[in-house]
Amino acid sequence: MYNHVLVTGGAGFIGSRLVRALLHKAKKITIIDDLSTGNQAEIPDSPKITFIEDSILNEQLLEKILPDIDTVFHIACRNLVLSVTDMKEDFEVNLRGAYTLLEQIRKNGKNVSRFVYTSTASVYGDADVLPTPLDKIKIRMPYAASKFGAEQYAQVFYSLHQVPVTILRLSNVYGPGQVATNPYCGVVAKFFEARLAGLPMTIYGDGSQTRDFTYIEDAIQVILLAAERQEAIGETFNVATGIETSILALSTEIGKVFGDTNVKQQFATKRTVDTIDRRCLEIKKTTQLLEWKPAYTMEKGIKQTHDWLIGGHE
Repeated sequence: MYNHVLVTGGAGFIGSRLVRALLHKAKKITIIDDLSTGNQAEIPDSPKITFIEDSILNEQLLEKILPDIDTVFHIACRNLVLSVTDMKEDFEVNLRGAYTLLEQIRKNGKNVSRFVYTSTASVYGDADVLPTPLDKIKIRMPYAASKFGAEQYAQVFYSLHQVPVTILRLSNVYGPGQVATNPYCGVVAKFFEARLAGLPMTIYGDGSQTRDFTYIEDAIQVILLAAERQEAIGETFNVATGIETSILALSTEIGKVFGDTNVKQQFATKRTVDTIDRRCLEIKKTTQLLEWKPAYTMEKGIKQTHDWLIGGHE
């Protein structure tokens, strides 16, 4: 049982789902989110939760909050699409934000027993080795640069100041809670939105590009294990399935849960951010050290997402 946890980005897709899981594990939960892309309505209604609409760059706020915190889940960030259009903001939030939080933990977070940082599979770029191991870094986008930079600072604070960090590289997380009303959501949510509106699913490129799609509940389980397992301190883990799924296959799978015999698709020119042809991560360390394995196949995850959407959300 946690005493008091801090979740940055707790109004976002992953953050709000983590908060729901923490309700059964924590006495108090403080959320910091500037609502630039998050949705306060996604935060559960509970007396355990304190929501603060502010930036993680607010040092005075962190100074006030951190002395009572025992676990920090740092999920707040600018996303891939925004990083290309505003590199400075990406740097400020993703890299300076992480550094600010780590420095404030060093100064004021004497009770912090774990700092869990959710990084990204984007640090591998268009990898030469599949499934991609942890050491095959290939930085090509601002988002990947800022997230990897934050990883490096986390390791520095662990080495120099014994801040107990754990780094998780998440791969294409999807599922209930991810809605297409957020313009920066993932392809799964966008495909569902198109199908529900009776529109064709837009595929950038020819659809042969692959991703390693991770269901939200699987991702949440790893995030919690990273906070609870002593052997996770100072370590980096991939959070994925180790399975490639093409974008064409994804659209077909989504059509299948609706009973479509003829899946509507339309093809568009690749965007600036569409630089990855294949993605599949190596998860051996995660399964062995954290004793975890993904519980959701793509078929099961898509069905659960469909049921959540059709059922009116919860």
